[in-house]
Amino acid sequence: MTKTVKTQVCIIGSGPSGLLLAQILANAGVDTVLIDRRDRAYIEGRIRAGVLEQVTVKALEDAGVADRLHREGMPHDGVYLAFDGERHRIDLKGLTGKTVTVYGQTEMTKDLFDARTGAGQQFFFDAEDVTLNDLKADQPHVAFMHGGEKVTVECDYVAGCDGFHGVSRNAIPNDVLRTFERVYPFGWLGVLVDKPPVNEELIYAHHDRGFALASMRSPTRSRYYIQCDVNEKVSNWSDDRFWEELSLRLGAETAANLQTGQSIEKSIAPLRSFVAEPMRYGNMFLAGDAAHIVPPTGAKGLNLAVTDVLMLSRGLIEHYSNGNDHYIDRYSQDVLARVWKAERFSWQLSTLMHQFPDYSPFEKRMQRAEFDYLRNSEAASRSIAENYVGLPME
Repeated sequence: MTKTVKTQVCIIGSGPSGLLLAQILANAGVDTVLIDRRDRAYIEGRIRAGVLEQVTVKALEDAGVADRLHREGMPHDGVYLAFDGERHRIDLKGLTGKTVTVYGQTEMTKDLFDARTGAGQQFFFDAEDVTLNDLKADQPHVAFMHGGEKVTVECDYVAGCDGFHGVSRNAIPNDVLRTFERVYPFGWLGVLVDKPPVNEELIYAHHDRGFALASMRSPTRSRYYIQCDVNEKVSNWSDDRFWEELSLRLGAETAANLQTGQSIEKSIAPLRSFVAEPMRYGNMFLAGDAAHIVPPTGAKGLNLAVTDVLMLSRGLIEHYSNGNDHYIDRYSQDVLARVWKAERFSWQLSTLMHQFPDYSPFEKRMQRAEFDYLRNSEAASRSIAENYVGLPME
């Protein structure tokens, strides 16, 4: 026996992109169903990004889920780049008129879950064997097992918001899908600690021993990262070893203000650049990490997912409200133009700030020359600032 559910848009994945898409569409009167292979507790517990562009903040405001963000988020006017202990501040607000806001993706996800569950959103958590079918037909459907029961969701459109390891991208035939990828030979070892941040703004640090990032989630909770070998194991890193290494890479002046403590989360994330083209196949659309991954250096991942959702929701709302398919038809083309610019910036900043094991002395001198140029050129700093705060939607 198969249970059949009918909806307008079936969303695969209930991370921030899937949840935000459901919220925006619901506000416009478009019905959705959300399917995820994980449960809510797991999704909410994932530690991810924390720097939001103004476009992202406005999207959350317009969606009606920004109250706690405005109470607890931390607006930042600038960001620091450091090279062997020498710091240069990128004045984001002075150079662009825009700011960024530090607010953890975990908190954003909780806010969206609260909004959707409060509105009666239909969820299917712990879905198994999810398959996307008839994507080029007028009525695609998604089939899966849920609690031992076979379920089929019939819909007009499918939105694949299920991340890099999800099923949506793989539903595009191999002779249609093109992928572009660079896997970096290192990862980020991250630590979360309930101590005040070492600095009032983020610090991206280049050091002979590797990259380091001093970030935060609140005035009393800090998030720190150090570059490590891609095959490194978390178990090899005691808290004491991590704090010692972080202090070396941040430099003595900054480390003098570092408050250490017992970590409450510690993990290693590999770094990659990845883009899938196209981001539409038939009546299925990809959004967020299902279509593209950026190194976290540029703080673009979550923000790119949000702009995907904004452009996709615009097309879907125009379709249902006015019978206009212009934005739906241009979705993949328009989104990918923005994605590649964000990929470029994330690659540029990653190349500048990390230690690459195969770099020659010449390439290392090029990194130093690039930093010196940034430090002495307002135009170069403005370029970094424009990309960091987020390029225009159009």
